[in-house]
Amino acid sequence: MDIQALIKNLHPLEVKVLLAYTAKDELTASRLEKDLGYKEGHANQAFSWLTGKELAEETGRTAHTYYEITELGRTVVKIGSTIEERFVNFIKEHGAHILPKIAAALHIENKDIGSAFGQLSKDGVLAMNDEKQVVVTDKPLPKRISIVKELLKRAAASENGQLDRDSLSPEEQDIIAGLAKKRGAADSPFKIVERETVTYKLADSSAPVAEALKKAGITGNEIGEVTPQLLASGEWKNASFRSYNIGIPPARVIPGRANAYVSFLESVKDKLASLGFEEFDGPLVETEFWNSDALFMPQFHAARDIHDVYYVKNPMYAKKIDEPFLSNVAAAHENGGNTGSRGWNYTFDRDFTRRLILRSQGTVLSAHQLAKASVPGKYFGIARCFRYDKVDATHLSDFYQTEGIVLGKEVNLKTLLGFLEMFAVEIAGATDVKYVPGYFPFTEPSIEVHIKHPVLGWFELGGSGIFRSEVTKAMGVEVPVLAWGIGIDRMALMALGINDLRDLFSTDIEQTRLRRAL
Repeated sequence: MDIQALIKNLHPLEVKVLLAYTAKDELTASRLEKDLGYKEGHANQAFSWLTGKELAEETGRTAHTYYEITELGRTVVKIGSTIEERFVNFIKEHGAHILPKIAAALHIENKDIGSAFGQLSKDGVLAMNDEKQVVVTDKPLPKRISIVKELLKRAAASENGQLDRDSLSPEEQDIIAGLAKKRGAADSPFKIVERETVTYKLADSSAPVAEALKKAGITGNEIGEVTPQLLASGEWKNASFRSYNIGIPPARVIPGRANAYVSFLESVKDKLASLGFEEFDGPLVETEFWNSDALFMPQFHAARDIHDVYYVKNPMYAKKIDEPFLSNVAAAHENGGNTGSRGWNYTFDRDFTRRLILRSQGTVLSAHQLAKASVPGKYFGIARCFRYDKVDATHLSDFYQTEGIVLGKEVNLKTLLGFLEMFAVEIAGATDVKYVPGYFPFTEPSIEVHIKHPVLGWFELGGSGIFRSEVTKAMGVEVPVLAWGIGIDRMALMALGINDLRDLFSTDIEQTRLRRAL
């Protein structure tokens, strides 16, 4: 190892670590933050560089789980009561009411009231009478509510709003685990934060490098760039500058090219169009009616929790929902209408259904198309969707789905499996594919398609099934309808050979230029 050449090319972040510690020290990002004033990103970058130069090595990893209070949780702390408590107190004060009236009176979203009722009815605190009104029983509120309030107070009072899982009792861990969400935590008082503490130590080879740095007078505080301020003040005259390696090759010059992800989307469109599909599209701002109600998702059911939607503030409601679709869907929900179903057996809220949101699923396009589709017919769309979600390698809060429906007297489950194989194998390029039963309120049977990524492992590519009669007949369709909603972003992970969805929308132009083309 040429130590003299090495020390000239060390970054100041590396230099300070080498001078501050020895091979006997256990190093973590938090220790560098405390001792050297590094930010977490700078500390991790220093470790990465030093490890690459074999001047440091990783010694261990420890996983930690934290529960972080959300805005909903802070609201509970502020007003001093949970949704469950407000729910029960309202019934005690005002008597039996139907769920929509309770939601309106308390200014709480319908689905949140529905979820609260579901849990409290399991606890035996609430029940529903013959008139579909909620009534209070003689059972007290469960102990878990007081425990949750105490946990929220502790989290709100902490410096970072977090509770370490290891600091909680077994009972507290059990209760908070049932509330917290890793993704889509908008309707939860806690969200799950998972972190890994990585420990490092300097290698024995770092000692002579540190000595060479001291002899050369290199401290890590050297200036790497001459700024106008330095020139104007004259400070550059007495400053110590970093050495530059003139042997480093220049940056590659790469000509312009089409964005690989855009090209991939176009290839999917071309593939489907060549199979005789017609493309459909729709607005980004939708109503609860088309986003969920038309798909037979009950207004007070936990099934909506998978879609943590963004609500539009102004205007909050659409002026109207077109007939006869509104009446048909309302009847399907309340008693099944003309679908042969018993429906969900509740009073459909015609005001809530006009609530404006950002489209949370591409299937809303399929619902729209059903109302004007030809039989037989094949349709597809690539829809931009929005959900309140925890961003990670396989989840984004702003993402694309490819949607499709096939209408015809002869279509069946075998036909659907053929389309799913096309998406998984021919378009995504997956070699390991499996189909598993799923549940969606709007399809029966329902199938999920999973593919195996070489780095990320197995993950869901999308859902599919045959539309229920409550969906199709409400739109005037009398034949079977195949439907699917595939995460086209996830297909791109396989097709483009990348390991993180965030790279699809990277602002790093160099990375985009170098990305594998189709």
